[in-house]
Amino acid sequence: MAVSTSQPTHHRRRTQEQLLLEYMQRLESRRVGRKAVRINISELMPANKRDHHIRAAVNSFEGLVSDLQGQLFTLNNQDLFFVYKSDAHYRVEDVGQKIKFLFGDDTLFDEKDDGEARFIQWFDVEHDYDDVLSQIQDMVEDKPVEAKAQTRSNVRAQLKARQDHGSPLTPDILGRAVKALKRTDLSNLVRRQFICSISKKLIPKQIFSEVYISINDLRQTMLPDINLTSNRWLFQHLTESLDRRILSMLAKSDQFSFSGDISFNVNVSTILSPEFMQFDESISAARRGSMVLEVQPLDIFSDLGAFLFAREFVREKGYRLCLDGLTHQTMSMFDRTRVGVDYMKIHWDSELIDGGQEALDRLTALIDEAGKETVIMTRCDNREAVDFGRSVGIGMFQGHFVEHLIAEDDRRRQLLKLKHNIERS
Repeated sequence: MAVSTSQPTHHRRRTQEQLLLEYMQRLESRRVGRKAVRINISELMPANKRDHHIRAAVNSFEGLVSDLQGQLFTLNNQDLFFVYKSDAHYRVEDVGQKIKFLFGDDTLFDEKDDGEARFIQWFDVEHDYDDVLSQIQDMVEDKPVEAKAQTRSNVRAQLKARQDHGSPLTPDILGRAVKALKRTDLSNLVRRQFICSISKKLIPKQIFSEVYISINDLRQTMLPDINLTSNRWLFQHLTESLDRRILSMLAKSDQFSFSGDISFNVNVSTILSPEFMQFDESISAARRGSMVLEVQPLDIFSDLGAFLFAREFVREKGYRLCLDGLTHQTMSMFDRTRVGVDYMKIHWDSELIDGGQEALDRLTALIDEAGKETVIMTRCDNREAVDFGRSVGIGMFQGHFVEHLIAEDDRRRQLLKLKHNIERS
């Protein structure tokens, strides 16, 4: 008699899709006050879907799960599906934005119109229960087809990334790039952009300037066929090498000298490195007081203990700190005084205008809480950004439009000076 190799269904290990379906079916009579969110990790480039990326995203929900606010499912295609109580919605929104931070350099978000909407999908389980249940049933029934479609999607994403941005950054390429950085003169790649307050008549007043190495110029000079930002973690290692070069150049006044207060981006790991200690010892107390160190939110999330230690060290030395890289969605996650920074930078986004009065009031309240004279709006490429920023109480601005205003103001001053000289003559 032939022995069957198939096992009864109840002996098979159930998939996360099946467990999610069973969970939703049990929830039918208790769906009041329930919502759900799907984080579409599968939409990202393959380089951003490694195990440690998935673990970081899953761990972001740990607090909500332990507080019994919801149930998390990791689907076969690596998407995350979280069903939760409506009372926890703001906490879930914050988690969604933190996860978006992890993958913010993915090509998905180059599609400004719908990149975020494709990455994070929201569901109202209470009112749209049948639709949500139907979608989950489709996941269970059509999983092989979905997997094939996802493979095709990944290939397309890889091809698009290669065509638009070059080949991915790999550890081997990074190693060669770091060695090359040590022997390359980068002074011609250093850029300066001013942070200004702007009057009602659009007259800029320079507060300090940011000094940075242009990543685009660096890529064109050294690695024209490589997408330097394709892997966030490798890119961070590259920026640490750039940090050390910036420190070296700032310590040598003969390389370049900038008047006024300056800021520059620096990783927390760089602040705690021997190179920063050497830099600190080489400059005077007065120069320390004229420098603003800009740190990224992801750097804080990665190792809060290291950040707190670095923060106390630099503040004691007299440096100022700026939290860079915030958006209108993520600003609410940071209390400026509790984080212990002097300034906060929020990126301009035209979506701010479309958010309605409620979003406007919320942002205004956040800026009031942080302190109007401590918030900087960056990426201001047009007057619309400055006008909006002023309307919500922002006191400082940075971007191409600000540089245009500075140039216009310089021309105006030169014309006035010429006029006075002619009148005196």
